Amino acid sequence: MNMIVAYDITDPKRLAKVAKTMEDYGTRVQKSIFEVEADARIFFLMKKRLESIIDPKTDGIKYFPLCEKCAGTLEVIGQGHFLDPDHEFLIL
Repeated sequence: MNMIVAYDITDPKRLAKVAKTMEDYGTRVQKSIFEVEADARIFFLMKKRLESIIDPKTDGIKYFPLCEKCAGTLEVIGQGHFLDPDHEFLIL
């Protein structure tokens, strides 16, 4: 299944843990948004890992499933992939 995962985490340490966890499952497209392609088992494991990190009283994660037809109609204006301005880059 294809999906968009978006999150809003209030604590910087939890935010970093959520972001690091999401890197194991998908591609970052914006600071707190990932594109994920996962089967039901992987999706379940991802959700369990994220639920163990967040504080549900102050944090939030949303999973937006995309049907194959919808995923195929993705339209991008501007940068297609997220570039982290805080990340170091090596220019050759």
